Amino acid sequence: MTSSAIIKAFFDPDTYTVTYVIADPSSGSCAIIDSVHDYDPDSGRTSTKSADQVISYIEENNYTCKWILETHVHADHLTAAPYLKEKIGGKIAIGNQVTSVQETFGPIFNAENSFAKDGSQFDHLFEDNETFNIGNIQATVYHTPGHTPACVSYIIENNCFVGDTMFMPDFGTARCDFPGGDAAMLYASIERILELPDDTVLYMCHDYAPGGRDYKWVTSVGEQKEKNIHLAGKTREQYIEARTTRDAELSMPKLILPSVQVNMRGGNFPPADDNGTSYIKIPLNKL
Repeated sequence: MTSSAIIKAFFDPDTYTVTYVIADPSSGSCAIIDSVHDYDPDSGRTSTKSADQVISYIEENNYTCKWILETHVHADHLTAAPYLKEKIGGKIAIGNQVTSVQETFGPIFNAENSFAKDGSQFDHLFEDNETFNIGNIQATVYHTPGHTPACVSYIIENNCFVGDTMFMPDFGTARCDFPGGDAAMLYASIERILELPDDTVLYMCHDYAPGGRDYKWVTSVGEQKEKNIHLAGKTREQYIEARTTRDAELSMPKLILPSVQVNMRGGNFPPADDNGTSYIKIPLNKL
């Protein structure tokens, strides 16, 4: 199957995140997947450099933004979704299991009483197998939990944007040790993705260039089946054991605390204190 969608990737080397713009050339409509709001943890300063690059590309091509999509509540970067919506429009959307993440992390951050745990910070919550349109191109949503309860993948023609379910074959699959994560569930989600045709193009949310190779973020179902270091030749039980053992050795992502408490709010900063300043909380001994 030939894809008619135009796909443009933007790589952020600070967080190793890939943001995608998917455009329908017949209508000029587009969607953004997994945007980045730049954040310096040393100073607490934010900037919109990464998001502005995406905006410039969309405006230069006269695209109309219809969707600002999240694959999950990211733990390694802040989303720029509200800023993008303000500048170029579009509905902010995520899987409907985001409510589980809000229920888990709201108490961890002792969120304000007004913090809603019903996903209402987002414009749309996708159900499993729900379809939507980017202009004349139809997309399908797969719930693919395991890394987090709210993870989804977006299938657009013969392309699948897999979020953090897996990485390039030489880096393996996502960790499952965050609250609500589950290695068995992730294995089932990955199996679901790998049931797509072998020539389905898979787009990663991150790449870490293991061994010093060039950054890459495009692979295929067939290549993942054959070469993924965590999956190829492994049984379900072997995968779960290896994933669990590996996760126990990992430290938390350096931006997990600012990222989750912003992203669980749909990318909005926590409400400002009475001095007009918004603060990131650092809960001690919680993760």
